[in-house]
Amino acid sequence: MSNLVIIESPYKIATIKNCLGSNYKVIASKGHVRDLPKSSLGVDIENGFEARYINIRGKGDIIKELKKEAKNASKIYLAADPDREGEAISWHLATVLGIPIEKTNRITFNEITKSAIKAAIKAQRTIDMDLVNSQQARRILDRIVGYKLSPFLWKTVRSGLSAGRVQSVATRIIVEREDEIRAFVPKEYWTLDVELKNPSGAAFTAHFYGTQDKKIDLGTEEETGAVEKAVENGVFKVIAQKKSLRTRNPAPPFTTSTLQQEASKKLGFQSARIMKVAQELYEGINLGASAGGTQGLITYMRTDSLRVSSEAAEAAKTHITEKYGSEYYPETPRVYKSRANAQDAHEAIRPASMKYEPSEIKKSLTSDQYKLYKLIWDRFIASQMASAQLDTVSADIECGGYIFRAGGSTVRFPGFMALYDYAEEEDDASLSTNKKSKKNHLPELNEGDECALEKTLPEQHFTEPPARYNEGSLIKFLEEKGIGRPSTYTPIITTIVSRGYVEREGKALKPTALGEITTRLMVKSFPDIVDYAFTAEMEEDLDSIESGERTMQEVLSGFYKDFEKDLEAAEETVSKEEISVPAEETDIICDKCGARMIIKNGRFGKFAACPNYPECKNTKPLAKDGKTAAEPDEPTPTGEKCELCGAEMLRRKGRYGEFIACANYPKCKNTRQINKETGVRCPLCGGMIVEKHGRNRSFFYSCEKYPECTFVSWDQPLDEKCPECGQMLFIKKGKKQIVCHNKECGYKRDAEMPEDEKDFGNDEE
Repeated sequence: MSNLVIIESPYKIATIKNCLGSNYKVIASKGHVRDLPKSSLGVDIENGFEARYINIRGKGDIIKELKKEAKNASKIYLAADPDREGEAISWHLATVLGIPIEKTNRITFNEITKSAIKAAIKAQRTIDMDLVNSQQARRILDRIVGYKLSPFLWKTVRSGLSAGRVQSVATRIIVEREDEIRAFVPKEYWTLDVELKNPSGAAFTAHFYGTQDKKIDLGTEEETGAVEKAVENGVFKVIAQKKSLRTRNPAPPFTTSTLQQEASKKLGFQSARIMKVAQELYEGINLGASAGGTQGLITYMRTDSLRVSSEAAEAAKTHITEKYGSEYYPETPRVYKSRANAQDAHEAIRPASMKYEPSEIKKSLTSDQYKLYKLIWDRFIASQMASAQLDTVSADIECGGYIFRAGGSTVRFPGFMALYDYAEEEDDASLSTNKKSKKNHLPELNEGDECALEKTLPEQHFTEPPARYNEGSLIKFLEEKGIGRPSTYTPIITTIVSRGYVEREGKALKPTALGEITTRLMVKSFPDIVDYAFTAEMEEDLDSIESGERTMQEVLSGFYKDFEKDLEAAEETVSKEEISVPAEETDIICDKCGARMIIKNGRFGKFAACPNYPECKNTKPLAKDGKTAAEPDEPTPTGEKCELCGAEMLRRKGRYGEFIACANYPKCKNTRQINKETGVRCPLCGGMIVEKHGRNRSFFYSCEKYPECTFVSWDQPLDEKCPECGQMLFIKKGKKQIVCHNKECGYKRDAEMPEDEKDFGNDEE
């Protein structure tokens, strides 16, 4: 009989197997196995908020397999993720498998490495019911809000709407920023730069400051012109000069929030993409037999802690001194303090091992995996390095009673900047010097020097409204206000977009008309639910359950008492007649009655409909931009000539995709299909795999370098590796099944992806 290790995600299996011996069998629950029923509230409010859990539909086969393996195991280890959600999953598994709660079989590890997992097995413990109850309280809170508020929205705004606790607050944040933008009144201001030359003839730029007594802001062209006139024939004299040595310290290693902010800025990734790739790096990548097989590359990626283990700090020190030199390591190791409300259950996000430098394992990673892993690696190593030292120089130059300032800096010692320079991204007050002066090289200047004026550079500006939130800045705001926790940031954004309360405009998040109306209704009728401070206090209450200071029933009772009163009052005072969601117009004119068509939502997405329905039932499909009708594209010239008749070749669209055809088509039948890229690299040569059309309009997949490369498959290749053997996975043609082509492996699963273990407890009702 072997030991059984039950984890959440099947993608970790190969990595954990690689860390344990043959006496251990590893299987996955694929997230939760039990949850509240979808068809009813599932919470007995009158009886101490007792939850009624049922086995999740579709998990029957998994539960059956778990019971079978558990029955034959000599020891069972519940190894779900090391957080509240993972603790709750372990509790549900223990209940389903009939394992007593007092049994010591719960193990947790912050990184999937051999040493971490073996240490976890030695430190096995009982299930922490305070952690479980904290997760239950969040789940029940969100279920109550969702099931009680959603029917109210159906009656007052629109049928089919859903309400969420934290999502409603996030939508309010975006709506209020939009209100600020609309209310903003631009204000004119001017800047005045002067191009000067020092006595040696070296050019530099100085910026208008004011007088020796005070700073002056130039508000109009007249004010700026007066200063220009006063200095145009004057002498620019250096009256003060200052040199100093400035120290810049590195940023701390990543938390979930800062990782999402930085990856959004530097890599352009959306939060869901960031967390998906981070999950892959945590669960393990097959680096090949020579590198130890499948290895977990980063520590747990849902954390608000800045703590770093002494072993990791020592490994970083060794790496820094060997690669950069001892002078690049500080005199004492760096220790970072976490935020006051951080759970501090895990370490900061860092590489799991210093053995796997990004450049050395790049060939084993996808493009996204490499970019994110390198970002995490660089940030962590830099966080342990010595400070940078910069020589700065500034000068005050007087002319006509006015002061102009110039400044610049040079790097004396790069320190951490040799690896990771984040100066342009950080909102550090110490870096808030004029951006122009950062880039300005200041030549040698001494007090008393007289400088020649080359030209004046007046420039008009207008103050700009605050920018719309993007995913990174919204997550930063949520964290600062104490709203949500690391595991909830991505689901919050995904949900408000998918529900139609918020839409993306480039990288910006913009409220829809529905989002604005719903938010104003929520602010009026349920002020606590969408109050920033109240939502942050609820997070603190959940933390207090986790620490054992309060009970789940106490927190839920305190919330429900006021919520019930607000709901009763709202149902009595708000009617659907008061709420009107404006229709979103298109630029499409109805060809039957001449009205301007509007956007409607149907079961298959958005479409254009006549506003005179039901008298006029005309509808049209929408293009991807959601604004214009999806009319057939005009053929576009390719610049080629037909080798059969000499006519121009055109790019056309057909029912099977784009193709190149002769301008005389169909008289001249010279055509060729344009192969569609899949975004997946060929496992044989590294080229791009493309989708091609064969006979009878069937399609298959082959390498773009065919026939030099012989890769070909009827099954659709995936940019995903088999958790059992590390080879490429495919979607079986004609079936909803993901399979491995390695005959010795035989791995397969349903094409519906396993539930993310973090989907629960995030007001998804």
